[in-house]
Amino acid sequence: MTNGEKQEMLTIMTGETDPAVLATYLSLAEGVVIRKAYPFGTGEEAMPAKYDRTQVEIAAYMIQKMGAEGETAHSENGVTRYYSDADIPSSLLRRIIPIGVVL
Repeated sequence: MTNGEKQEMLTIMTGETDPAVLATYLSLAEGVVIRKAYPFGTGEEAMPAKYDRTQVEIAAYMIQKMGAEGETAHSENGVTRYYSDADIPSSLLRRIIPIGVVL
Protein backbone atom coordinates (compact mmCIF):
# COMPACT_ATOMS: atom_id res chain seq x y z
CA MET A 1 0.00 0.00 0.00
CA THR A 2 1.46 3.40 -0.94
CA ASN A 3 1.59 6.36 1.43
CA GLY A 4 -1.00 8.09 -0.76
CA GLU A 5 -3.38 5.16 -0.34
CA LYS A 6 -2.77 5.14 3.41
CA GLN A 7 -3.49 8.87 3.61
CA GLU A 8 -6.67 8.46 1.56
CA MET A 9 -7.88 5.64 3.83
CA LEU A 10 -7.00 7.70 6.91
CA THR A 11 -8.95 10.69 5.54
CA ILE A 12 -12.01 8.51 5.01
CA MET A 13 -11.72 7.07 8.53
CA THR A 14 -11.13 10.35 10.38
CA GLY A 15 -12.21 13.25 8.18
CA GLU A 16 -8.73 14.80 8.53
CA THR A 17 -7.59 16.32 5.23
CA ASP A 18 -4.32 18.11 6.04
CA PRO A 19 -1.56 16.08 4.32
CA ALA A 20 1.03 17.14 6.91
CA VAL A 21 -1.13 15.90 9.79
CA LEU A 22 -1.86 12.63 7.98
CA ALA A 23 1.82 12.05 7.18
CA THR A 24 2.86 12.86 10.76
CA TYR A 25 0.42 10.43 12.35
CA LEU A 26 1.24 7.71 9.82
CA SER A 27 4.92 8.18 10.66
CA LEU A 28 4.20 7.96 14.40
CA ALA A 29 2.09 4.82 13.85
CA GLU A 30 4.87 3.29 11.75
CA GLY A 31 7.25 3.77 14.68
CA VAL A 32 4.79 2.02 16.99
CA VAL A 33 4.51 -0.94 14.61
CA ILE A 34 8.28 -1.23 14.15
CA ARG A 35 8.98 -1.05 17.90
CA LYS A 36 6.37 -3.76 18.54
CA ALA A 37 7.46 -5.99 15.64
CA TYR A 38 11.19 -5.67 16.39
CA PRO A 39 11.50 -5.27 20.17
CA PHE A 40 15.24 -5.98 20.05
CA GLY A 41 15.88 -4.16 16.78
CA THR A 42 18.63 -1.76 15.86
CA GLY A 43 16.31 1.02 14.72
CA GLU A 44 17.07 0.43 11.05
CA GLU A 45 14.23 -2.02 10.41
CA ALA A 46 11.55 -1.30 7.83
CA MET A 47 7.89 -1.78 8.60
CA PRO A 48 6.55 -5.08 7.20
CA ALA A 49 3.93 -4.43 4.51
CA LYS A 50 1.55 -6.90 6.16
CA TYR A 51 0.99 -4.29 8.90
CA ASP A 52 -0.01 -1.42 6.58
CA ARG A 53 -3.68 -1.57 7.61
CA THR A 54 -2.75 -1.83 11.29
CA GLN A 55 -0.56 1.25 10.84
CA VAL A 56 -3.53 3.17 9.39
CA GLU A 57 -5.82 2.01 12.21
CA ILE A 58 -3.29 3.09 14.85
CA ALA A 59 -2.90 6.48 13.13
CA ALA A 60 -6.71 6.87 13.03
CA TYR A 61 -6.92 6.08 16.74
CA MET A 62 -4.23 8.67 17.48
CA ILE A 63 -5.94 11.34 15.34
CA GLN A 64 -9.32 10.72 16.96
CA LYS A 65 -7.79 11.20 20.40
CA MET A 66 -6.02 14.41 19.37
CA GLY A 67 -6.61 16.97 22.10
CA ALA A 68 -7.79 14.36 24.59
CA GLU A 69 -4.50 12.54 25.17
CA GLY A 70 -4.35 11.01 28.61
CA GLU A 71 -7.88 12.04 29.56
CA THR A 72 -9.08 10.04 32.54
CA ALA A 73 -12.61 11.45 32.92
CA HIS A 74 -14.79 14.01 31.16
CA SER A 75 -18.53 14.69 31.31
CA GLU A 76 -20.37 17.24 29.23
CA ASN A 77 -23.98 17.45 28.04
CA GLY A 78 -24.72 13.89 29.11
CA VAL A 79 -21.64 12.46 27.37
CA THR A 80 -19.03 10.87 29.59
CA ARG A 81 -15.53 9.97 28.39
CA TYR A 82 -12.66 8.35 30.22
CA TYR A 83 -9.65 6.41 29.06
CA SER A 84 -8.29 3.54 31.09
CA ASP A 85 -5.14 3.62 28.99
CA ALA A 86 -3.71 6.73 27.37
CA ASP A 87 -1.68 4.64 24.95
CA ILE A 88 -2.52 2.61 21.85
CA PRO A 89 -5.15 -0.04 22.71
CA SER A 90 -3.72 -3.50 23.28
CA SER A 91 -6.36 -4.88 20.89
CA LEU A 92 -4.50 -3.13 18.04
CA LEU A 93 -1.02 -4.02 19.30
CA ARG A 94 -1.89 -7.72 19.67
CA ARG A 95 -2.13 -7.93 15.88
CA ILE A 96 1.61 -7.29 15.60
CA ILE A 97 3.76 -10.39 16.15
CA PRO A 98 7.22 -9.59 17.54
CA ILE A 99 10.14 -10.91 15.51
CA GLY A 100 13.23 -12.21 17.30
CA VAL A 101 16.61 -13.23 15.97
CA VAL A 102 18.81 -15.95 17.40
CA LEU A 103 22.48 -15.01 17.43
